[in-house]
Amino acid sequence: MTLSRIPLAGVIGAPVAHSRSPRLHGYWLGKYGLAGHYIPMEIAPDKLDAAMRLLPDLGFVGVNVTIPYKEKVMEIADLVSDRATLIGAANTIIFRNDGRIHADNTDGYGFIENLRQGAPGWDPKAGPAVVLGAGGAARAVIASLLEVGVPEIRLSNRTRLRAESLRDDFGNRIQVVEWVQAGNVLEDAALVVNSTSLGMVGKAELRVPLDGLRPGTVVTDLVYTPLQTRLLRVAAEQGCTCVDGLGMLIHQAVPGFERWFGQRPEVDDATRAAVLG
Repeated sequence: MTLSRIPLAGVIGAPVAHSRSPRLHGYWLGKYGLAGHYIPMEIAPDKLDAAMRLLPDLGFVGVNVTIPYKEKVMEIADLVSDRATLIGAANTIIFRNDGRIHADNTDGYGFIENLRQGAPGWDPKAGPAVVLGAGGAARAVIASLLEVGVPEIRLSNRTRLRAESLRDDFGNRIQVVEWVQAGNVLEDAALVVNSTSLGMVGKAELRVPLDGLRPGTVVTDLVYTPLQTRLLRVAAEQGCTCVDGLGMLIHQAVPGFERWFGQRPEVDDATRAAVLG
């Protein structure tokens, strides 16, 4: 009798000790009574290629990828999804049965699903979106917003050149706004997104003037430590619909978990509580 192997998955990066993914996937494995393990793995840069090729032999069905390897794994993969190519980074790896390594990006999916759950009344076509920041997270946000039909994205970044580079990549629905003018384009926005690390524990505060926010605007912050950033606190006081960043972390994990362990997990209050520990 041949015993089937217990599927293994994990998160690779450097460092990975801070990652909440093991807690999340461990919770789901327990909730659904599934055989499987999810393991954090810190891998040195010079060992990444060898590790990626060895993991399937050890029983791994896939891994999540965090900083600093989201771009590098795309060079190692045999197949790269259109989404990952557009965003320029991969966060989810599937080790296929045919031996090929498939790289995908589920950050944009996680972002949109979090918005839909946290602000069910949000209509992508209702008006412009303001996106603060022009890093890797902003690329995933912009790609997903364009895909669901947001008519215009006002993009502002402390370094204008990076914002202009994103406009060149994503086209004329992107309007670049000077960082010092960012507060002036909030008034008629249907959605405001902070994709920078400003406001995170240990980082500087987001200093964009927020008095232009109006009741009913959906405001979301990708930062989830703290769960309620100054941006969300001020937005709530002004009657906005606020969506914290923890849900994006959870929702982006759903497609990978389903692919690796064969069960589509539910995102609910108990899941959030498990991740927050």
